[in-house]
Amino acid sequence: MDRNILRACREDPRRTSTDIHVSVTSPNEPGPSRRTIRRRLQSKNRKARVEWAKQHWSWGPREWANHIWSDESKFKLFGTDGIQWIRRPIGSRYAPQYQCPTVKHGGGSVIVWGCFSDTSMGPLKRIVGTMDRYLYEDILENTVRSWARANSGRSRVFQQDNDPKHTSGHVANRFRRRRVDLLEWPSQSPDLNPIEHMWKELERRLNGVRASNANQKFVQLEAAWKSIPMTVVQTLLDSMPRRCQAVIDAKGYPTKY
Repeated sequence: MDRNILRACREDPRRTSTDIHVSVTSPNEPGPSRRTIRRRLQSKNRKARVEWAKQHWSWGPREWANHIWSDESKFKLFGTDGIQWIRRPIGSRYAPQYQCPTVKHGGGSVIVWGCFSDTSMGPLKRIVGTMDRYLYEDILENTVRSWARANSGRSRVFQQDNDPKHTSGHVANRFRRRRVDLLEWPSQSPDLNPIEHMWKELERRLNGVRASNANQKFVQLEAAWKSIPMTVVQTLLDSMPRRCQAVIDAKGYPTKY
């Protein structure tokens, strides 16, 4: 039963615990509960995270510098996704200068895909609509490839998470054709990916900068992305051994990163 659960997950990573429950249950052999399936998959992910961290804990700056880090992120057109705190005198709660303006329905958002290496901030690509495997392949082929050729004098290992569109057979074939080496990546591990902190850095640089529409927002994001200095990149890459150690210490559970 344990093997069946893991096989069902590998066959289609988008399957929910309910889907897996249906696929492994038969009238003659009642399957495990959905909660048990979730616990099993989470335990598998934690074990993989610890193994990955142990394998890479001893890596030095040279090894970490040999990678291209990539991911997608969403940025709200107006404001942030979090709580904004305001310091104000007692009794001045409704004074205009202490109010945060809002937009009905959140004001929209802009989704971007980006990457970087130890020598250069890579391209920032706006995603319009739904990003599927074909759009992802187009970005890899027509955006990343030209940037990598122009900004890297050596071959690099490409990092991506385990999103289904990243790991689809269509995209995997593209990587094989282009002879691209991929960094094996543990599922559910944003705390190991330095680009997650790069998104926070990008958001911080635009804090307080308003945009009237999605096009303007992307122009602001792209300009801020290009202005991030390599010292920020180096600081993030230097944190990788500490990230690995934190995952090991936490036995695969989420860390402060």
